[in-house]
Amino acid sequence: MADAGAPALVPVLDNHRFDEAAFARYLRGRLPGFDGAIAIRQFQGGQSNPTFHVATAAGDYVLRKKPPGKLLPSAHAVEREYRVMLALAGSGVPVPAVRLLCEEEGVIGTPFFVMDHVPGRIFADRVMLEGTPGERAAIYADLARVLAALHKVDWQAAGLADFGKPDRYMARQVARWTRQWEAVKVEEMPEMDRLAEWLPRHLPDSEETAIAHGDYRLGNVILHPTEPRIVAVLDWELATLGHPLADLGYACLTYHMAPGPSGVTGLAGTDFARTGIPDQAEFVRLYCAAAGRSAPQGLEVFVVFSMFRLASIVAGVWRRALDGNAADPRAIGYRDRYRGMAETAWGIAQRIDGKAS
Repeated sequence: MADAGAPALVPVLDNHRFDEAAFARYLRGRLPGFDGAIAIRQFQGGQSNPTFHVATAAGDYVLRKKPPGKLLPSAHAVEREYRVMLALAGSGVPVPAVRLLCEEEGVIGTPFFVMDHVPGRIFADRVMLEGTPGERAAIYADLARVLAALHKVDWQAAGLADFGKPDRYMARQVARWTRQWEAVKVEEMPEMDRLAEWLPRHLPDSEETAIAHGDYRLGNVILHPTEPRIVAVLDWELATLGHPLADLGYACLTYHMAPGPSGVTGLAGTDFARTGIPDQAEFVRLYCAAAGRSAPQGLEVFVVFSMFRLASIVAGVWRRALDGNAADPRAIGYRDRYRGMAETAWGIAQRIDGKAS
């Protein structure tokens, strides 16, 4: 497994170029040991905040910035990413060390932050396709363990009491992602509208609060270069105070997706015993054991919500691609992706209603 998962670095995309000299001037005096010489390449893939590898004589760093152009309100919040990673330093959740945050747009055109580069492997797909069954089993067990560790962090002691509103999280999230869908909508998609109407009527009664990552999946963690364990969790743009089962439901989405193209591969119909990957029940059991909680009730509603939210996000990525502002040129093909998610989510919702009747 050692050679697989190496992050792809490419020359900076034309639509994401920025003033590298101004960036270097800003780093001087702010980054220990920095002598002014930098070499910048862009990480390929990812649809949100453009991310760059920064090689310097003082070491390798990662620059994460907002994309150029007009953005949706509260989207691409690099400031929040920086804050939550800073708060999690030294916790049981592995995160890169953050070095500096620049909220001034005048330096390179958008706010940005710099963090340490963590060597390791990144697999963009939602399903672990590499390695032996034993290695895959260990990775999924660690995915469950690290998610539980995040939800066990005392968010008040970590200084995140104002990082989100702990009350009515699910209701507010459904409203937010319904607005997101309406803001990016460029065509009719009846299943999205049906889900927006269905979800408020099926929200759970329980109120739990934890630090919620918001996009916790295989593609947003760095694995050790050779060992089947997580060394860093990335992509905290959607992090907030929220219901931990929303994160768990999102982590389980792949169990409801059919095998398909790279990036959207699902596990529906998989021979789990052959692959070494745990099925959903076992993954949830591993999470609950690490979190010290009993098996959750009503997890399927969180799965439907997570799929609706993801479809809203993917629809937004497709909209940015239509506008010529996506981080990855492949996003122009995301129309079928968001529509497929909406159809799958509506199918699960109908099954839930069928069980209740």
